[in-house]
Amino acid sequence: MAGNATCKSWLAAKAALEKYYLPIFYGSEFIIGLLGNTVVVFGYLFCLKNWNSSNIYLFNLSISDLAFLCTLPMLMRSYSNGKWMYGNDLCISNRYVLHANLYTSILFLMFISIDRYLLIKYPFREHLLQKKEFAILISLAIWVLVTVELLPILPLINPVVTHNGTSCNDYANSGDPRNSFIYSMCLTFLGFLVPLFVMCFFYFKIALFLKERNRQISTALPLEKPLNLIIMAVVIFSVLFTPYHIMRNVRIASRLGSHKLPQCTEVVINSLYIMTRPWAFLNSVINPVFYFLVGDHFREMLTNKLNKLRQHFKFITSFRR
Repeated sequence: MAGNATCKSWLAAKAALEKYYLPIFYGSEFIIGLLGNTVVVFGYLFCLKNWNSSNIYLFNLSISDLAFLCTLPMLMRSYSNGKWMYGNDLCISNRYVLHANLYTSILFLMFISIDRYLLIKYPFREHLLQKKEFAILISLAIWVLVTVELLPILPLINPVVTHNGTSCNDYANSGDPRNSFIYSMCLTFLGFLVPLFVMCFFYFKIALFLKERNRQISTALPLEKPLNLIIMAVVIFSVLFTPYHIMRNVRIASRLGSHKLPQCTEVVINSLYIMTRPWAFLNSVINPVFYFLVGDHFREMLTNKLNKLRQHFKFITSFRR
């Protein structure tokens, strides 16, 4: 009896997570993320005159975040109503954009970390990887790579038609679990673990460089800002992305026929997986913080531009009076 009660509690918790937790969390991400990334895009397009490699990576990162944020209203409404109302094509494209944002964000953050290290080694940006033209090519390559990397996910996302309507299930809850598990493990390794290793490597290289410089120069160095950026990026990776990738693979594994689990255990795993999903995409809200920390005086330029617009508006208003 106690086991049945516990299982019913988890079933109720899962239903509540889908109906309330996901819409509220995604709604908060949509409002805050849309505001932050719109300000960033505005700042780069209208305030920044001299672009460098970091600006190019960060601008592409904001475009990726905005594309993802535009998919959230559909998800919020669907989870609130308990059914998908936008057709099969939009279901698949929605899930595709969601994963594309995740893995383009990871790669752009990785190259930002590389750029921070090169900025320390080559402060006058004479290295090939610091050239604007090369950064544009890298950005295009990232978009193409992620697009090709995610093509196998399309046949694995199968909208399910029930008596209540169409259900646009998450990737881990859709398609053949055996194929999904193999693909998910490959995606976890290539799309997440490899970039994480690269970021940790450059964090280590920057830390060693700063330690050596501090031995030679007793005064405090402004070079600690790139180190803080790398630490922040690694924390984002670890706190936001790791639980999602672990639970996604565990969830798919729980669906395999050769390891059929009790219903209650499967519900618990699915509930925990649901909790990690919006956390993984919280990076779209946090990413704009990078724009104020990369050392390009972005905040000052944006503030000056807004002050000029405000003064211009006041002048027009007083003139009309």
